[in-house]
Amino acid sequence: MNQHPDYLLNKIKSPADLKQLSLAQMQRLAEEIRTLIIEKDSVTGGHLGPDLGIVEATIAYHYVFNAPKDKIVWDVSHQTYPHKMLTGRAYAWLDPDRYGDVTPYSNPEESPYDYFAVGHTSTSISLATGMAKARDLMGGKENIMALIGDGSMTGGVAFEGLNNAAIEPHNLVVVVNDNQWSIDKNVGGLTVALKALRDSNGQAAANPFTAMGFDYRYVADGNDLEAMIEAFKGVKDVDHPILLHINTLKGKGYQPAIDDEEGHHWVMPFNLKDDSSKAPASKPSPASVAVKTVEEAIDQGNKHIMAINAAIPGVFGLDDMKVNYPAHYVDVGIAEQESVGFAAGFAKEGATPVLFENSTFLQRAFDQLSHDVAANNLPVVMVVAGGTINPNSKTHVGYFDQVMLSNLPNWTYLAPSSLAEVRAMLNWAIEQKQGPVAIKLPGGSVPEGDPENTLENYDKIKYQEVKHGEKTAILALGATLEKGIKAAEELGASLFNPISANILDTDCLNQLAKDYDLILTLEDNTLDGGFGQKIASYLADKPILVKSFGLSRMYIDTDMSFAKILEDNHLNVDQIVADARELLD
Repeated sequence: MNQHPDYLLNKIKSPADLKQLSLAQMQRLAEEIRTLIIEKDSVTGGHLGPDLGIVEATIAYHYVFNAPKDKIVWDVSHQTYPHKMLTGRAYAWLDPDRYGDVTPYSNPEESPYDYFAVGHTSTSISLATGMAKARDLMGGKENIMALIGDGSMTGGVAFEGLNNAAIEPHNLVVVVNDNQWSIDKNVGGLTVALKALRDSNGQAAANPFTAMGFDYRYVADGNDLEAMIEAFKGVKDVDHPILLHINTLKGKGYQPAIDDEEGHHWVMPFNLKDDSSKAPASKPSPASVAVKTVEEAIDQGNKHIMAINAAIPGVFGLDDMKVNYPAHYVDVGIAEQESVGFAAGFAKEGATPVLFENSTFLQRAFDQLSHDVAANNLPVVMVVAGGTINPNSKTHVGYFDQVMLSNLPNWTYLAPSSLAEVRAMLNWAIEQKQGPVAIKLPGGSVPEGDPENTLENYDKIKYQEVKHGEKTAILALGATLEKGIKAAEELGASLFNPISANILDTDCLNQLAKDYDLILTLEDNTLDGGFGQKIASYLADKPILVKSFGLSRMYIDTDMSFAKILEDNHLNVDQIVADARELLD
């Protein structure tokens, strides 16, 4: 049901309708958009600060340009809520019954006004430059724009994109949405240059963009709708590359989001009355245990340890650490490849880097994981969060980390099933110097575990027998151990905790092949190239059946329910049990 039938936004079915409005009406529209963003996020959660800050620039763009013929690539596309409202998708904010009908990132399957499925960061300039070059070759004349910001400029591929965009011979506009933030405060030398430009109203002599050859323009208040309209009119149809630098306020229109930008970058459902979270109080989590373990290592005398993260301290709860242990904490910005390369150099000098990475962002650093860490066999320690099967945008899925890391030489990928194992594995990884070690933090509700039953030495992987049974042996990796316990009970099967996603306990597997008729493998990961396939490959010439359970090679997206994902991939306990019984019969 439409909660705001009197809103002007109800009349905006496409940008063509926007062009009929007066400036005063568009300013009213901006307030409506902000109200709707806050209302919806309070119910569903989502990105808040970035979208509140980009409202005027979005309205001005669609007022001046002629989308979808003129094209804009959003980077990062979590700031596209206003864009979606102005391009025929306002119903997903006006009607609470339809809150789930629109994805949170740009999505070409959803609208002709979106050109790429983009959810991460720093790629817009490269994408737009490729589009511009194709347009030139095909004789087109449309305007092509990349809007980059909310921290995206700290990513290395943004600089690669700028390097090529600067020599585009025809129309290409790069808009730098400078809100001084990513998820945390922006870091690095570029922030110095941007501040100098802001402080001088765009007149600073040391201008990295003009030095590269861009025609540079500056807007001091990117939340001034009239100024943004004039700025966009000034760059429309210009036949050379332009960089338009706009200074905006992240969280504009909602004071709590201005007072605490990091805490309101992305929010869980909250109470509109007082901004308090609706989420239950947090319990110790794998991430909090990992951070505490590193802090304890420092307190106990390991002064050469460094926690490294790529602009996502909140994912791990690193905010206290960056305050209390500043000499042992580095944020490299939204640049996973830089974080891994930095860690490799840190380890080469004999110090101990502990990388805190999110599975869905880690893919950006694949080359460094291989070329700089694995090929040099450096004892880098990495903690990986979010490596799990869950319903999310296909741009933010977290079930490829295991395939990437497990198949690189020298890496050991450990998969704890309890908080106690997280602690023990990380302590071991910090002390060992034999090679790179990653630890896949389990998702979901994670048991504390029994420290007395936790191995303290992972130099040689030994599968742990959790339950003894007959005929069937279940190898349940990491977070799937609880599911394995239930399946083992129903089948009367043996259950093993395999400890590692990629290092096999061949002695145990050889014995299982003699003692059992069937082995089941469970993993919270895509099957192709994963743990189960390694087990099946090793046992291929043994007289035993192997059945692997995990995710098929696919992208999950927000329109899929978790229940349906589990059902389609036979990941429910009753399905696992039924499949096992059928094989045994």
